[in-house]
Amino acid sequence: MRADRLMALLMLLQARGRMTARQLAHELEVSERTIYRDIDALSTAGVPVYSESGHNGGFALVDRYRTDLTGLTDGEVRALFMLTIPSPFTDLGSSQDLRSALLKLSASLPDVRRQDEERVRQRIHIDPTRWQPHGEQVPHLKMIHQAVWHDRRLRVAIRTIAGTQIEQTVNPYGLVAKAGIWYLVYARRDVERVVRVANLLDAQLLEETFAHPADFDLPTFWADWCAEYQGYLSDFHVTIRVAPQFIAVLPHYFGHMVRHKIDRSGQPDQEGWIQLELAFESFEAARDRLLSFGRGVEIVRPEALRRSVLDYAEQIVNLYRGEGSNSLKFQVKSTKKADSF
Repeated sequence: MRADRLMALLMLLQARGRMTARQLAHELEVSERTIYRDIDALSTAGVPVYSESGHNGGFALVDRYRTDLTGLTDGEVRALFMLTIPSPFTDLGSSQDLRSALLKLSASLPDVRRQDEERVRQRIHIDPTRWQPHGEQVPHLKMIHQAVWHDRRLRVAIRTIAGTQIEQTVNPYGLVAKAGIWYLVYARRDVERVVRVANLLDAQLLEETFAHPADFDLPTFWADWCAEYQGYLSDFHVTIRVAPQFIAVLPHYFGHMVRHKIDRSGQPDQEGWIQLELAFESFEAARDRLLSFGRGVEIVRPEALRRSVLDYAEQIVNLYRGEGSNSLKFQVKSTKKADSF
């Protein structure tokens, strides 16, 4: 496997330019000592790699040095041919650029490798689209992409959870596409934040530029932010009573982990109901989910959720009985503290 690692190291230097031993070791998941040995092996093989010391030092290839792709393994070639154009590239208007890049990569392969292309394409097809596209409108995405790329400030109008609108001038650090949904990572007053692009009611590209922080790493920030946000997804706790005929199907709706809660719920009451505490991502998520269970679940607390479910239930009953169907006003109540997401 060392030959594969040497080729990967060479491709990293060719694609990214100067890199430190620590960066290379992180990318290839080996020790820095191994990187130094691999660099020596490349030099011995005639690859013009050199090192520079100092704060901005590292390893790099001589200018204009390029290698072909003859070192690709069978598995790597097959993986290359399996690639399709992800929808985020289409959103950004970059699908044709990626398609052209893939064609150039394919053309640079030896003839014996390119013969495998049709065989792979006729046997494995990857469809990245959903059965039911979310249909989220992101009319300002390309402008935001331009601002991110050229380090230009944006004036944005953001729709908050409460339905209000706030206007801010922000420094757009980067764009992230997660599960087909676009997010803008930006800074305001030196504080990094995240907003769903679909929640931007307006965006204006300003002439003013900003200095993109040299120490800001988008993938690292996003991973940390997702981990923190994931903790918020189950921070609204609800105590419920579950009807005896509904207990057996709870794992179908809440996953197998709910079995442990059922086992620890204690003895059922005289009517056979048990009491559980469940966690939801928000007030609204708890209300919408528990409403769908009808008579199978009763909310014990919090009282605000009980009242909200009762209000919704009464409005539904009135609607189907024809009482005040033209005056339904659903109240939105929220206890979640978060940016517009």
